[in-house]
Amino acid sequence: MEPTLRLSKPGRNIQQSQETIYSFLLEVVKKWPPEEVLLEFKRLFIYHVDSVSSDAIQSLYEIVFSNNEEEFRNTLKRSCYILINNWDASRNYKPIQELVKAFSDTTLNRYTSSPTLKRLRQWVDNFVKGKDFEELKLFASRYEDHERGPWSSRYTSYLLVPQYIDLSNPIEQREAARALSKQLKDRFKFDLAMYIARAQTSAPAKQTPKNPTVLGDEVLRLIKAIVARRGPFSYTNLANIFMNQIKNLTYGEFKQSLRQYLIFSVENREFVESLQAKLSERLDTLYESHENDIITNALILRTCNRVIEYLTTENQSEPSQLFILLLSQASPVTLVIVLLKIILICKHARTHLESCIAHLIKYYQDYPEEECTWVVNFLEVFNVTFAIHAENVQYNLIKMEVDGLQPAPMFDPDKYRIFSQLRNEPPFELFPEIIDPEQLLPMDDQTL
Repeated sequence: MEPTLRLSKPGRNIQQSQETIYSFLLEVVKKWPPEEVLLEFKRLFIYHVDSVSSDAIQSLYEIVFSNNEEEFRNTLKRSCYILINNWDASRNYKPIQELVKAFSDTTLNRYTSSPTLKRLRQWVDNFVKGKDFEELKLFASRYEDHERGPWSSRYTSYLLVPQYIDLSNPIEQREAARALSKQLKDRFKFDLAMYIARAQTSAPAKQTPKNPTVLGDEVLRLIKAIVARRGPFSYTNLANIFMNQIKNLTYGEFKQSLRQYLIFSVENREFVESLQAKLSERLDTLYESHENDIITNALILRTCNRVIEYLTTENQSEPSQLFILLLSQASPVTLVIVLLKIILICKHARTHLESCIAHLIKYYQDYPEEECTWVVNFLEVFNVTFAIHAENVQYNLIKMEVDGLQPAPMFDPDKYRIFSQLRNEPPFELFPEIIDPEQLLPMDDQTL
């Protein structure tokens, strides 16, 4: 039976209609069981029949009558994230999966003689085929079996980053993306710490927690090699020395120092020569109008963001030539360490880095994993390295055997064990890295 359509109320605009729908969903999601809320959502957007709120269904048709598909899509998207946020806050995760599945309902494909219903169903179908629905599906992907799902699902925490830094997205979507990304990163850090703790004991294999990486036992050697950089030559200490040395330098002098800092202690000469040559080409002409200005935090941030793009993706779509070149010349660890060095001198660039990583994942996600193992290895090393340097986890090496008086000529990871320690985590902020010091620069450089 076709639903009865009503005429619009005079004097109402689209924004008022949208607010009516949002208020209704916000009210019921806080009071009703999830299954009843989901049914009301379906009545509005899938079945298009009278719901408990006649105002809500009427408001939806007022949006449809306006013949504005973009506003309808915005309404549908924000409605989804209102529900997701509230279910996630109350740890009701299953309804989030059911919400995504609702868009596969066969009702959307039924024949209708109503031009209005045809338009509405076509708009929903367009939503399902578009970018917004792909982003929505990430919120259900946390429950999938990642061994059987696409390889890119292992990196959902990064794929969510472009959603929460996009200021055009509704605040509910940004909040949900930010919260889930943090949850997934925390879960990875915890799983990695648990695996390390048990993998170094004599416990039976079946009692060892699952390795959260695809690096196998090599992940232990990787972590030991990274953590071994302690004392005056630790990456953190080198970053602190660099930041002290660049105080009161001009911007031109800063760019020269930055090049030296990034290649310091890199042993692969071919990698160093390529990085030096390619970075010089870009940095020499970067923000030339500020060449003689004293360096500022805003200039540091903008420069670090540009260098990150040179090393990953410059057009936010395809991998940069330098990314491909550097990975072809050295282990992914080398490139990851260079990226880590950038973040250690400019923590506010981390969100931009993770957004670039997300674009790389999207570019390669349609390739079979076996065809892009070099990229997967890079992503795994990146994931582990930045988990090690997380603010709330500290890793330490303990030597298990005492050699003679002569020091070992080389670091032997097999003679060490790793221990992790959780620190008190700072209070959670919704968008701590999304600041805009770039606005401190003159308007003539805003597009750079």
